[in-house]
Amino acid sequence: MLLQASNITKLYGVTPILEGISLQIQERERIGLVGVNGAGKSTLLKILAGEMSYDGGQIFKAKETTLGYLAQNSGLASDKTIWEEMLLVFAPLLEMEAELRRMEHQIADPSANHEEKSYQDLLGRYAHNSDRFKDLGGYEIETRIRSVLHGMGFSDFAPDTPIATLSGGQKTRLALARILLQAPDVLMLDEPTNHLDIETLTWLEDYLRAYSGSLLVVSHDRYFLDRLVTAIVEIERRQSKRYTGNYSRYAELKAAEYESAMKQYEKQQDEIARMEDFIQKNIVRASTTKRAQSRRKMLEKMEVMDKPLGDLKRASFSFEAEITSGQEVLKLDQLSYSFDQEHPLFKNVSFELWRGETVALIGPNGIGKSTLLKILTGDLKPAGGKVNWGTKVRIGYYDQEQTHLTGTNTVLEELWSAFPHVEEARIRTILGNFLFSGEDVLKRVSSLSGGEKARVALAKLMLQKANVLILDEPTNHLDLYSKEVLESALLDYDGTLLFISHDRYFLNKMAERVIELHPDGARHFLGNYDDYVEKKLELAEIAAERAASETPKNAAASAAKAASSEQNESKTGAASFEADKQAKREERNRQRRMEQLETAIADLEEQIGTLEAELTLPEVYQDYMAVQERQTAIDKYKADLADAYAEWEQLAEA
Repeated sequence: MLLQASNITKLYGVTPILEGISLQIQERERIGLVGVNGAGKSTLLKILAGEMSYDGGQIFKAKETTLGYLAQNSGLASDKTIWEEMLLVFAPLLEMEAELRRMEHQIADPSANHEEKSYQDLLGRYAHNSDRFKDLGGYEIETRIRSVLHGMGFSDFAPDTPIATLSGGQKTRLALARILLQAPDVLMLDEPTNHLDIETLTWLEDYLRAYSGSLLVVSHDRYFLDRLVTAIVEIERRQSKRYTGNYSRYAELKAAEYESAMKQYEKQQDEIARMEDFIQKNIVRASTTKRAQSRRKMLEKMEVMDKPLGDLKRASFSFEAEITSGQEVLKLDQLSYSFDQEHPLFKNVSFELWRGETVALIGPNGIGKSTLLKILTGDLKPAGGKVNWGTKVRIGYYDQEQTHLTGTNTVLEELWSAFPHVEEARIRTILGNFLFSGEDVLKRVSSLSGGEKARVALAKLMLQKANVLILDEPTNHLDLYSKEVLESALLDYDGTLLFISHDRYFLNKMAERVIELHPDGARHFLGNYDDYVEKKLELAEIAAERAASETPKNAAASAAKAASSEQNESKTGAASFEADKQAKREERNRQRRMEQLETAIADLEEQIGTLEAELTLPEVYQDYMAVQERQTAIDKYKADLADAYAEWEQLAEA
């Protein structure tokens, strides 16, 4: 046991934020800490790290255990260079190395008159210190620093780059690099995947999977959690609960847990209803009064279960297109952009979008993905090439920087000023769906958190009823549950979708095609993110085999063969893509219809249950007409229910 927290309570004034939180961290454990925004995850990490006080409970830590904590978006503030700052991590080892150099100088000094005993003592101390220096990794300092800096995306930066000249995101990545080099026994990270591109994310996952210490991480990146953690601790309603497994396993266990609890609750409620019905019918009869009284006592002694708490209030929204666009939505031809004539950001970018497609645009940070989207929306002008939009196209744009929001507006004004023809009551209802209720709608946009601003921007996007959505990192700032709501809304969307995301879980769920942007153009891959990774690995293996086996004599022939193969694959791929796209569309429609039927089945069963309960009431069963009306309705609902079940089973088999 490296760290144990028991019954931790934290109050803000008299308001409890955390109540009775317990957490244990064993050696080499990988724990994901999840919960809605505002649940208290960051607060708990600060308490465990000793950066925040707590009002109740106890924390136990082994004396020799070292803790490392990196807060969310905590950039590195330093007047040193990148290399100097990283070397500071190894100050004790560097001092040990300096002592070794001094001892070497003493040993080799010909002018020193060493007595035999003192000289042997010196050699002994040198051998001991040298072995200790080696065991502590003293000879690997530079290699470790270079490896971590490369993995965190600093391979193109000169070691003497002043940290003060870096951007906010770069400083955050450098702070993460430094804490990785410190290698504490318990590493606590709050949203470490922010500001990381996919390549860096993948490196970080692999690094942390091999990490020798334990890990406690807060993250909204479900792909990251699935690859990394072996346990999930959920904070919900100020309480904590531990689940074994990664995020996907936690989601399954959570759903099964709720379903089981609800069945037990409903079973007990049915039993209570039967007992109450028996008591009501028999309490006044002389022959059965005692039995009725006995049932009443049983009922009074029964430990009645609380109704299982369902999901916390979540955002609820959908996207609809007011009009349908033409079949060909967008055509880019040799598009380029540059900040100056000598340094193009990208060039020769060509691709097409067709109605109903869902396409992901990916590439490393700084390659120009957001710039490309701003060219498509008209916010920037290209240096060259053409952008041709199809007929009846209506664009909705989500900007990850939220630059289209006005900070001085209230939340209500932000939507109402953009859509003045919509009634205030309708605006307030929509904001309620996005979790802005009561006085929340009067908050200034400038005072909102990142997640709140994201929900305002999504609310505006929904009201546009665009048939083409262009989204720049739409899942940033959203908690896990809001991401799932967004995914459901976009899967049901009938328009065309082009989006940037480094959320690989989102990419896997949404993308039908991937466009990889690079400085000299764009490459196209059918399928989702996993399909893209698989194809990239396949291409890399082919290239490696070709490089190993080729001679200058057959290189040209091999290149021609590869080009021909790529053309054939492109033609075959286009045909298979259309078939694949149609299959995915049909699958979405099937899933959507099954969900509609499940809702209808639940409603019908509830109505039948209500009517059957009414048939037991004296004022109903003593009235022939009332019985007849209810029985007729029950028969109709049961027929509808049978039809719904039959259609659902047919779709399930398909």
